[in-house]
Amino acid sequence: MHDDRSLVERRLDRALRERIRPAVHAEATPLDVEVWHVPGEPVPVARALEARYTPFRPGDPWGPPWGTSWFRLRGRVPEGWAGRRVEAVIDLGFTGAGPGFQAEGLVYDAAGVPIKGVHPENRYVPVTAPEVDLLVEAAANPAIPLPAPTELGDILTAGDAPIYRFGRADLAVLDETVWHLTLDVEVLRDLMAELDVADPRRHEILRALERMLDALDLHDVGATAGQARAELAGVLARPAHASAHRVSAVGHAHIDSAWLWPLRETERKAARTFANVTRLAEDYPELVFACSQAQQYAWVKDAQPHVYRRIQEAVRAGTWVPVGSMWVESDANLPGGEALARQLVHGKRFFAEEFGVDTEEIWLPDSFGYTAAFPQLAKLAGVRFFLTQKLSWNQTNRFPHSTFWWEGIDGTRIFTHFPPADTYEARLEASELARAVRNFTEKGRGTGSLLPFGYGDGGGGPTREMLEKARRLRDLEGSPRVVVEPPAAFFERALAEYPDAPVWSGELYLELHRATYTTQARTKAGNRRSEHLLREAELWAATAAVRDGAAYPYEALDGLWKEVLLHQFHDILPGSSIAWVHREARAAYERIRVELEALIPGGAGPYALNAGPFDRDEVVTVDAGALPGAVQKLEGGEVAGWASAPALGAGPLTAQAPASVPGVRVTRAGDGLVLDNGLLRVEVDADGLLASVLDLAAGREALAPGARGNLLQLHPDHPLAWDAWDIDRHYLRRHTDLTDAEEVTVTDHGPLVATVRVTRRFGDSRITQRYRLRAGSGALEFDTEVDWRESEKVLKAAFPFDVHADRSTAEIQFGHVHRPTHTNTSWDEARFEIWAHRWLHVGEPGYGMALANDSTYGHDVRRGTGEAGPVTTVRLTLLRAPHSPDPRTDRDVHKMTYALVPGADVPAAIRAGYALNLPLRAAAADPGAPLVRVADPAAVVEAVKLADDGSGDVIVRLYESLGGRVATRLRPGFGVGRAQVADLLERPLADLPSADDGGIPITLRPFQVLTLRLTAAS
Repeated sequence: MHDDRSLVERRLDRALRERIRPAVHAEATPLDVEVWHVPGEPVPVARALEARYTPFRPGDPWGPPWGTSWFRLRGRVPEGWAGRRVEAVIDLGFTGAGPGFQAEGLVYDAAGVPIKGVHPENRYVPVTAPEVDLLVEAAANPAIPLPAPTELGDILTAGDAPIYRFGRADLAVLDETVWHLTLDVEVLRDLMAELDVADPRRHEILRALERMLDALDLHDVGATAGQARAELAGVLARPAHASAHRVSAVGHAHIDSAWLWPLRETERKAARTFANVTRLAEDYPELVFACSQAQQYAWVKDAQPHVYRRIQEAVRAGTWVPVGSMWVESDANLPGGEALARQLVHGKRFFAEEFGVDTEEIWLPDSFGYTAAFPQLAKLAGVRFFLTQKLSWNQTNRFPHSTFWWEGIDGTRIFTHFPPADTYEARLEASELARAVRNFTEKGRGTGSLLPFGYGDGGGGPTREMLEKARRLRDLEGSPRVVVEPPAAFFERALAEYPDAPVWSGELYLELHRATYTTQARTKAGNRRSEHLLREAELWAATAAVRDGAAYPYEALDGLWKEVLLHQFHDILPGSSIAWVHREARAAYERIRVELEALIPGGAGPYALNAGPFDRDEVVTVDAGALPGAVQKLEGGEVAGWASAPALGAGPLTAQAPASVPGVRVTRAGDGLVLDNGLLRVEVDADGLLASVLDLAAGREALAPGARGNLLQLHPDHPLAWDAWDIDRHYLRRHTDLTDAEEVTVTDHGPLVATVRVTRRFGDSRITQRYRLRAGSGALEFDTEVDWRESEKVLKAAFPFDVHADRSTAEIQFGHVHRPTHTNTSWDEARFEIWAHRWLHVGEPGYGMALANDSTYGHDVRRGTGEAGPVTTVRLTLLRAPHSPDPRTDRDVHKMTYALVPGADVPAAIRAGYALNLPLRAAAADPGAPLVRVADPAAVVEAVKLADDGSGDVIVRLYESLGGRVATRLRPGFGVGRAQVADLLERPLADLPSADDGGIPITLRPFQVLTLRLTAAS
C-alpha cells in the first residue's frame, strides 16, 4: 500500500480547522450590548447594577490597561431553538495570548449572582431561560511581553488608550453531536501523532479518521456528524494495554497570587476560576479540582460569598479538594524558618476551620528551588507528601527521580513526586501523556504518575473539553490510562507500591532562576526586616501578657503575619513580578514596619531590649535622646553606648563600656587608615579597600596575600531568557573592579565606634559605605547605601580569604547546609550562585571566616590559587538591574549592612547573623526577666509567643543549630503547671516532665525543631 499518511493528515487538519470546529455553534443570533466603563479601580457588582449603561457594538474599543468595563448583554432565545442546548458565547476581543494573560471576565445574572468566568478557551455561558440578561465584569488586563521592557506593568505608566476591541456576544446553539465529534477527532489525531510510525495502532487510527472524513458532508457537518462519529467508535473503544501507565489526573488552576498582574487582580482571577470550576462540576460530577493557597480562598470568601458557598458545597461533594497546606505557594528558599512554619500553620488551620479538611501535602509546583528544611517542617505540620515539577526546568542536570523520599537536614523524610509530564497546567493532550510515560523514571517499580490539568498561572482552570478528553482517555489503546482522582489517592497508591523509593538528601536546588536571590532588593529587605520585627513584637507582647496581664494583640499580629506571608509568594519575594506589584510591596512593608514598631516597646534608656537568642554585651547606637550623657556622638546624629542584655530579655544601657573593654582607635599608616580595637586590626588603603584584616587573638591575616577585601565588582548581566529570574554563568567572564574612591574619610574616631566613610561613583550610580568597628567586637561592619542607576548590571562585594575551604556553609531555615567550593561534577558547577540567609561561613580545620548580612541572599563562593597558595573568595550579590518584567528594577536608593567576622566558627557565624538582624533597642522600662532561658547555646530559641487559641499558654519554638545532639534544660521565667511538646499548629503531642529548679529537660537531635507549649501554674 502506498504511504499517503501525510495527505490524509493534511486533509483531516483542514477539515477540523475550517469545517468541523466552526460547526459546533452553527446557529447564532447577536445579543444587545451595553457598556459602563468604570472610572478607576474595580467595583462590586452592586455598584454595577446601579450604573447607567450606553449602547455598544462589536468592534468598538474598550479597556485602557488594567481598566474595568461592565457589559450588559440582553436578548431572547428564538422560539425555534426550544429544547436545544443554548449558550451565550462571549468574545471580549481575545488575542493570541493564552488564558489569564489578557482580557477576561466574570459573568453575573441579572440579580448580581456570579455564574462563571470567560476567557479565550472558555467563552460560553449556559442559558436556561428564554429571556437573557447578563452582566460581564470585563478586565482589560494587558498581555505583558516577556522579556521585552514594557510600561504596561504599572497602572501609573501603562497609559489610558483602549487596548481591546469587543468581539461578539451571541446566543448560539451548541450542536452536541458536532462538539463530540470534534473531541473524538482531537483525541485520536493527537494520539496518532505520538505513536511510532511502525505501530499498527497508528495506522488503524489514521484509516478510521479517513473513513470519518468520507462519511462527513463538509457542506452539512451537523447532519452527518453522527455518521462520522460512528466510524470512530471502534478505535475509541479499544482498551489500553494491561501494563499501561496510570495517569492520576487532577483538575488544577495554578493562580499566581501576583506576577504579571497586581494583587487586586488576583482576587478577581480567583473568583473567575473558582466560579468556573464549581459550575463545571455540575455537569461533570467526576471532576476533582485540587486548589491550594488559603489566601485566595480568603479573598473569595470576602468578595464573592456566593462563589465561596459553592466551594464549600463542592468540598462536601468531593469535586473540590483543598491542598497545599500553606497560606500561599511561597518561595521556598528565602522565607525565614519561622515564616515557613507560619505558612503551614495559617494554611492548614484555614482549611481545617473552613472545610474540616486536614491537608496532607505541600503543593509547590512553580517555586524556584526548595530548602532542605522543608521535610521536617512538613512532618511537624502533619504533612505526608510533597509535590513539585519545577526541577524539570534545570539548565544542566536532569533530576534522576519521579517518585522518591526527600530527606531534610535533620534526617526527616517526606514522600515526594515530580509529575513526569513536566507541567502543572496540562490540557490532557496525547503529547503530555506520552511525555509523562517517557519521562517517568520509576518504570518497573512504580506504575503511575500525577498530572495536574487546567489553565494556570493566570488562572482559568479545567474546561469541559478537558473533562471530555479524560473520559475518552480512561481506557484507550496506545495511551496511558487517565483516571480523574484526588491527589491523596495517587499518593497513597504510589506509597503502597513503592515504599522503598530512592532517597534524595539535601536541598532541591533549581539550576535556573538563581537571580531571584537578589532581584528587587527592597522587597527582600522588607521581608527580612518584617520577619524580625514580628519576632520582637511577639516576644515582648507575650512577656507583657505573662508579667503584667497586658492584652495580647492576637488580631493585629495575625493580620500582619498574613500580609508578610502573602508577600512571600514565589513571584513577589523573588522579585519576578511587574513594577506595580513591587511598588505596592514596598509600601506594604513600610506600613508593616510602622505597625510593628508601635507594638514593640522602646523609648529613651536606661534599658536595652535583646530579642535575640544569645546574651549580648556590646556597643550599641541609639537616638541621642535615648542615652543622656553619651560620651560619643556619631556622624548621623546618633550616640554610642554600651549594653549588657540577656537573651530574650533586657539589661542596662550605659554611656561607657566596662574598663575591661579596650576602646577602638583610628590611626594613619602611610596613605591609609588603621582601625584597631584590640581584637581586629583593619587597614583601609587609599582606595578605600581592605588591605589587611588581622585577627589579633589568633595572630592571623584574614585576607589572601596580595588581595584586597570588600572589592566591589560590576558585571554585565544579560540572561539567556528570564531577565528578573536568571543570572547565567557567562556573566562571570567580564567584570570591572570599582577601585576609584571619591572619598575615604574618618567620621567616628572612637572610643566606642570608629567609622571610615568611603564613597565611590561609577556610571550613573553612587555608593557610600561606612566601615564600622566597635569596641569589644570581632566583626567589621559595612553600612552600605547605594544610589543604583545602572542598566543590566550586577554588583558584587568580594572577599578573598586566606583559607583553603572545601565547602561553604550557609544558613537556611532552622539550620545550615554545606555546599562544595569545587566544580568536580556538573551538579557542583551548576551551583555557581547560591543562597544563604543571615550568614555564610568558609573555613579550614581550626580557622574560618563568616560574612553576616541583614538583607542579602545571593552569594557565590570560589576556590582558587593566589600568591601564597589556596584562596577562597566569597562574594555577596548586592544588586541587579534587569529590564523585565519591571523596566526599572531596583533603580532606587538601597540600604544594607553586612559584616566580616574573621576567626569565626559556625557558632560565631550564627551569633553574628542574629546580632545584625536583631539590633538591641533602647527602652524606658524593664520588661522583667526573660520568659525562657536555654542552658546550651546550641539550642536556639526562634519564637516566643502566646498560643493562637487564646488560652494564654506560652509557645516556645527552638532548634538545634549546629548539627549535633543537645541534652539541655529550658528554664521558664514564670511558674509552669504543665509543659507539652506540640506540633507546628500548637496541638499538644506529649507531656514533658514538670519544671524543677533546674528547668525542663529537653533533648534535641541534629537540626531538630521543637515546639513547646507551657501552661502557667494556677
